[in-house]
Amino acid sequence: MRKFIVILFSFGMISCGNVAEEKTPLEEASASTQKSFPKLDPNSYNVAFLIMEGVYNTELTAPYDIFQHTVFRDSIKAMNVFTVANTDDPITSFEGLRILPDFNYLKDSIPPIDILVVPSAEYHLDTDLEDEAMIAFVQRADKEAMFVTSHCDGAFVLAKAGLLDNSVSTTFPSDIDAMREMFPKLDIRKDVLFVHDGKYITSVGGAKSFEAALYLCEHLYGKKIAESLADGLVIDWDLSLLHYIVVDRLD
Repeated sequence: MRKFIVILFSFGMISCGNVAEEKTPLEEASASTQKSFPKLDPNSYNVAFLIMEGVYNTELTAPYDIFQHTVFRDSIKAMNVFTVANTDDPITSFEGLRILPDFNYLKDSIPPIDILVVPSAEYHLDTDLEDEAMIAFVQRADKEAMFVTSHCDGAFVLAKAGLLDNSVSTTFPSDIDAMREMFPKLDIRKDVLFVHDGKYITSVGGAKSFEAALYLCEHLYGKKIAESLADGLVIDWDLSLLHYIVVDRLD
């Protein structure tokens, strides 16, 4: 009897151990994707898109489309595009699109960022501005970046991080007054599609996010490349017809 009891107990322990070690397919897939990072061309610009819950599709995908398509153009320094967030879990956009971030800025080693893009998100006028870790990430990225760009209310994040203190900027048209009230010392302009001041480019967002991104491409690569990118995405492009501001500062 004693031998039978011992054998039964051992079998029970083994069975429980097997159950405890099992993972669901979702857990196994999540563990796998967390270890997978995008392959970045070392000879390209690194373009990081800061995303968070409630990010708006257009302000993310419009510049993403433009910048990603540079890899199909010859004889230029193209762009590596990737997303960064404060989580490894999927981000859900305002419109319901689920996006798996490429990098978690709270724990991953982030590649050097040449261009930081801050799309608009649902809570950029309130609770997002209280996220100290996110603001600190933007400030760190700014120190090394060639350009820091925002679309729509992403300008509030740049303002909160102190990046626009000495710059002219703009934001979503109906939020300009709110931004002026929140940041009364800033020079925030109305009735323009985007503003380029030094390394900072702020745009009104929406569909005009395409145009602000194309402007940066024309600035970096020239008119022909910008026109080619626009043609590839069936966008009418003529910079001379746009109402925008470039601030010339004499050093």
